[in-house]
Amino acid sequence: MVRAEQWTVDIVIDERDDERRTRAEARLQMPDRVGLVGCGVARRNPADPRVPQIGDELAVSRALADLAHGLLEAAGDIERVTRKDAQRPYGDAGDTI
Repeated sequence: MVRAEQWTVDIVIDERDDERRTRAEARLQMPDRVGLVGCGVARRNPADPRVPQIGDELAVSRALADLAHGLLEAAGDIERVTRKDAQRPYGDAGDTI
């Protein structure tokens, strides 16, 4: 039996506080399920040049890492079904940012 699903991630980016703070929100849309949300923030030092793309990339990467962490937490059902600890092959992304 072949099963296929499509999940979509929508990302919204906004700048605040005189363009020194960028916030990103990554929303996972799944059919027939409650979606998850990850958030990320990047702050620009006032002495640094204004390069919005850098803030966008940092905020989005942090939002996606937060989303991935939330998805791993939601996958806790693995432990309940298999009665074994779920493995995180790439470590905890939340600790590296």
